[in-house]
Amino acid sequence: MKNDVESGQNNKKALINRARTVGWALGLLAILVFAKLIRVQYYDTFKGKTWVEYSVKNDLKLDTIPAMRGNIYSSDNSLLATSLPYYYVGLDTKVADSTYFRENLDQLARLLSKNFGELSASEYKSKILRYRVSKSKRYLRLKSKEISHLDREKIKEWPFFAKERKGGGGKFETIYKRYKPFSPMADRTIGGTDPKSGRGYIGIEASFDKKLEGKAGIGWVEMVEGGMKIPVGDALNVQPETGRDIYTTLDMNYQDMAEIALRRKLTEMQADFGSVVIMEVATGEIRAMANLTKRSNDKYEEVFNYALAGSNDPGSTFKLATMMALLEETNMDPDKITVNTGTGALRFRNHTIKDAHRGGFGVITASQVLEKSSNIGIVLLMQRYFANKPDKYLEYLKQFHLTSPTGIHMKGEKPPLIRDRSSKFWSNYSLYFMAHGYEMQMTPLQTLAFYNAVANDGYWVRPMVVREIRSAEKVEDKMVPYVEEKPIASPETIRKLKKMLEGVVNNGLAKNIKSDLYKIAGKTGTARKLINGIYTEGRNYTSFAGYFPADKPKYSCIVIIDNPRSSGADYTRYAGSVAAPVFKEVADRIYAYDVAIQKPVKDSIPEKSKDLRWAGKASDLKIISEELKLTALPEGAEYAVGSIVDKGKPRWKTLAVKSKEVPDLQGLAMRDALYILENKGYKVTFKGSGKVVEQSLPPGANNSGIKTILLTLQ
Repeated sequence: MKNDVESGQNNKKALINRARTVGWALGLLAILVFAKLIRVQYYDTFKGKTWVEYSVKNDLKLDTIPAMRGNIYSSDNSLLATSLPYYYVGLDTKVADSTYFRENLDQLARLLSKNFGELSASEYKSKILRYRVSKSKRYLRLKSKEISHLDREKIKEWPFFAKERKGGGGKFETIYKRYKPFSPMADRTIGGTDPKSGRGYIGIEASFDKKLEGKAGIGWVEMVEGGMKIPVGDALNVQPETGRDIYTTLDMNYQDMAEIALRRKLTEMQADFGSVVIMEVATGEIRAMANLTKRSNDKYEEVFNYALAGSNDPGSTFKLATMMALLEETNMDPDKITVNTGTGALRFRNHTIKDAHRGGFGVITASQVLEKSSNIGIVLLMQRYFANKPDKYLEYLKQFHLTSPTGIHMKGEKPPLIRDRSSKFWSNYSLYFMAHGYEMQMTPLQTLAFYNAVANDGYWVRPMVVREIRSAEKVEDKMVPYVEEKPIASPETIRKLKKMLEGVVNNGLAKNIKSDLYKIAGKTGTARKLINGIYTEGRNYTSFAGYFPADKPKYSCIVIIDNPRSSGADYTRYAGSVAAPVFKEVADRIYAYDVAIQKPVKDSIPEKSKDLRWAGKASDLKIISEELKLTALPEGAEYAVGSIVDKGKPRWKTLAVKSKEVPDLQGLAMRDALYILENKGYKVTFKGSGKVVEQSLPPGANNSGIKTILLTLQ
């Protein structure tokens, strides 16, 4: 027991001794820091004077040193936004000694005049001399505009700027400018910075401003005339910390596809504005977000992010939500439930609801209501099943994620406006107008997220535009896709809706965009514009929302085009003729670009293709042959031709291109045929496009008198 007590006392003494040692060490460190400050302030010199003397005489102050703003990257690590250093060039005219100043002034004046051109050499010299002898002025900015880093490196070799023992006085004031290599592509999505403050004010630049801006440093500056601040020394400077880098989900290839298709249609229709958003179904990663507005010069530019903040009555794209509520509530078979739409007009007291198709659709199924986009059909179904329980319908809309923002990590998303019965604007007819997408406001992104959930087997995914935040190469924050645990509707409802959306493209209003290569599913939407409180005839907001390939969805997409103008029939201003073709063009280009969603190439060639021939450079054909595991090509051939033999395998033979005889050119691309014939001295004319199927001089001909060959291409 005694030993335990003594052991405890010894441990206590040891801890006390350690604490005293640490305390003495900290006290000594504080004394050393204080001594260092005294030494720097009163004994260390700058330009031959102590810091105290220099600061009193030269008005030194502590100022912030701006940090280098972080970069923004695309999904394939292409640079989307970065900060480039630029410099104002100045001269402290009183730094250099008299001998150096006198000997080098003329040379400096000539260099300034030659490279900057704002004044003549004599004018530069005169101005510098005036500042040299002035009692109130000493610092002169030599060029009104900033220069690049490359120019700065050249100027550093000039007199007064080179690091010479007796020279000096040349100064570079550093500023940073934001540079976007792909501009104007995705300008509103990437965003911009305020020229004065350097802070992000729109887009990703604003949404992640705190991460991008870094941490400012602190350094001594000399205040000179005009309020300019000239950096002096680095002795006590706290260096700035570079901002974090943002890695987005954007792909500039997809962005280019979206903007080209959108701009073409906007220009054709002379529409007011348009937007295209492309999103991956499973993850919600946005690959492209294009927004174009018509300007006064009739050009289309990115000036507002309609996808994120452009609310409007969605129109018929919202019929999908109403149909989903109907299926959830009734579990109906949409191919068996019918409704009589009459002759195309339905009167509700002082209101008339019309179908776009003149004469009406008569009796149609619920599936056809969606395919033909019948306003009357969807209103009658709503009346049949929800007239006495509007709150139930509104509950479904909340369940479908349609009453709240998507929550995308970007500033500026406008919340949807879907009224409930507590609203003073609610009327006895609100339910019926909501059924086909009126008396509400939604952004394209909110509509797309809903369609994306259908494509994703009912699981709602939050759209995302940023996937990582890095410091150098270290990942500090990783954004993972957010997918709701529960589907927004039952598997049976989703299955039925997918079939109906395919029907819109195969049999309905969007059959003009049906593809033989892959399946598209989606829905058109044409809503009259609300102008001065009145839904105006002929002023339309058109849209198409959908996904592809429909049998295995990878991408969802929405296209909106506002107020298309056409001199043709009314239907040419509807979504099927305006927005849907843009969707098709974008989808086609993505399908051609993304090999992963294409149908696999068969390992062998069908027997029915025995008349098929390949011809071309042997090096190209060899790569194809090895990849498809076909018969090996002849060794040493420059050009070769292959034809089908047994079991779909080709038999290769060398194409004699160096002999005097005319070679067999069938199957060759125009590029190769032209190269071969022109090297033989022939003049080539052609008709058609594609590969050679006929030639005016037969293979094997050796007629030196005829030097023109006509090639027929197909």
